[in-house]
Amino acid sequence: MIDWQWLSYEALSRDQLYAILKLRQDVFIIEQNCVYGDIDHLDQSSWHLCGWRRDDGQLLAYLRVVQPGIKHTEPSIGRVITAQAGRGLGLGRQLMQQALQQLDEIYPGADNRISAQHHLSEFYTGFGYRPVSEPYDEDGILHIDMLRSGR
Repeated sequence: MIDWQWLSYEALSRDQLYAILKLRQDVFIIEQNCVYGDIDHLDQSSWHLCGWRRDDGQLLAYLRVVQPGIKHTEPSIGRVITAQAGRGLGLGRQLMQQALQQLDEIYPGADNRISAQHHLSEFYTGFGYRPVSEPYDEDGILHIDMLRSGR
């Protein structure tokens, strides 16, 4: 069972922020063997969606939503991640459903953007995203910009 939390940067505890940064490091830098600057000064302008395993409090799923006008004109989803221990359980879908529900409530009618790893573009298409760029290299991994029309 997962407990979902939608938190501003200011509302994150030190331990929650540490768990987020550790998960992002473990997957995006170590597992994917991609050296890049994860600390990009966008966390402070973001909402953070965390999926904590109820029985032990481990962070199993995470993403952030950068507020509109900071990185892109529209709100943008990024750092979408599922911990190894949570894979194969449908947490990625639950994570995106939770995020899109929150986005539709906080920014009604607004489009939102995601820079998706290209091999996951079909996954995001299932949530109403459509490609709006050609594939491009970002830190050695093929990405594509995708947009979801506001609801």
